[in-house]
Amino acid sequence: MQQKVLPLTLPEVEFLGGGGDSNRWTRRLLTWGVESRGIQPVPPEERTDTQYNKIFFIWLSANTNILSFSAGTLGPVVFGLGLRDTCLVILFFNLLCCILPAYFTTWGPKLGMRQMIISRYSFGYFGVIIPCIVNLVVMIGFSVLNSILGGQALASVSFCGYTVLNWYERLAWIPVVISFVVALGVGGKHLANPPPAEPATASAVLSFAAVLAGFVITWSSLSSDFTTYFRPDVSSWKIFLYSYFGFLLPLVTLQCLGAAVAVVASSVPAWDAGYAGGNVGGLLEAMLHPVKGFGKFLTVLLSLSVAGNIAATFYSITLNIQVFIPPLVVVPRYVFSLVATAIVIPVAIVGSTRFYDTLTNFLGLIGYWASSFAAIILAEHLLFRKNDPAAYDVASWDVPRRLPSGIAAVAAGLLSFGLIIPGMSQVWFVGPIAKTTGDIGFEVAFGLSAVLYIPFRALEVRLRKGL
Repeated sequence: MQQKVLPLTLPEVEFLGGGGDSNRWTRRLLTWGVESRGIQPVPPEERTDTQYNKIFFIWLSANTNILSFSAGTLGPVVFGLGLRDTCLVILFFNLLCCILPAYFTTWGPKLGMRQMIISRYSFGYFGVIIPCIVNLVVMIGFSVLNSILGGQALASVSFCGYTVLNWYERLAWIPVVISFVVALGVGGKHLANPPPAEPATASAVLSFAAVLAGFVITWSSLSSDFTTYFRPDVSSWKIFLYSYFGFLLPLVTLQCLGAAVAVVASSVPAWDAGYAGGNVGGLLEAMLHPVKGFGKFLTVLLSLSVAGNIAATFYSITLNIQVFIPPLVVVPRYVFSLVATAIVIPVAIVGSTRFYDTLTNFLGLIGYWASSFAAIILAEHLLFRKNDPAAYDVASWDVPRRLPSGIAAVAAGLLSFGLIIPGMSQVWFVGPIAKTTGDIGFEVAFGLSAVLYIPFRALEVRLRKGL
């Protein structure tokens, strides 16, 4: 069934520095394919891209890196799970959690709006600043973790924008996969007989699941950023499946590989030495050491694998900054890539000394907010806007009085933490419920946020006599 796509007329945006050398520099960047468009919706006549498999490669490259590998090692190293139990948790929860960001990706072609702009239709013009700030912290945090693992990755791809980003992500995964295949071929003989493990506990399973959920659901806050130029009449199922498998394949494969290697590392002296202190890079270097110089070359490639993730993340950071501070919409989008780089590098240097604590705590915490955020905008889209793009007045994207107040969304999100906190299980805090069940924070966040949002939003619609 064809969905109606409303025409959209946008005012011309005059970028800062509109004259002299600055303006000439901006025009030159545009001729090189650098995208200057920020958070302004893409009109239907400009949504002409038909290479829909691009979105598969964006998510494939963004998740084919050593951070995904490291997330898998947390199962046996931090939560004491055996290989079989770790891999089952990885498979089941990724099958479930990849649905959300893949579904949100389908909204881009229909609406032509970035994910945080779509969120204004539930959180309001000013209310969305709260999740936007959290999202900026999360994206910078992910970039810090990637930089800790791989060293400084260049921000040039995110600087250039949509066209170059798609070209880069189409290729970035290939050398990474080759490197992991060689590592598996060289060290595979050690993986055949993993040591016996203690029986899994429900607490350990749920706590590890919370980490995995935080790893993938967080993409929901930027999913549609990468599909706003696709034709609006594209099948949503096609975009969903491309996105779903772009998430699922690298996450399950690399997380299970990370778990398998971590389980046997202590029984292989060279691996154990390389892995000292949770040094994932050292572990991979030890695995590749038998192929000598070529192994060192592959280790360098793996350290640079984080660039695919950082490039996509920085692209969305540039957009979120404009949502956070709306007057900055007049600043070309690519300027904020440089700002993000200046923030990430020093923080990564500081955080590098406690990588495993940083990774575990960070992924666990972001799962709570990401689940709450996703539940709220999903409830708005399915229940109040009936899954209909025409129910969004796209022309009102920057008109506060014609958008929801955001009170319902903000209240639902904040009040949900009344039950999330007792269900949290972190190194620095274990809630009374979590002491028995393990970490159930992200499940509570998703369910309770939706349950609270529906009556709050219904009341708001009734009082304001409209969406």
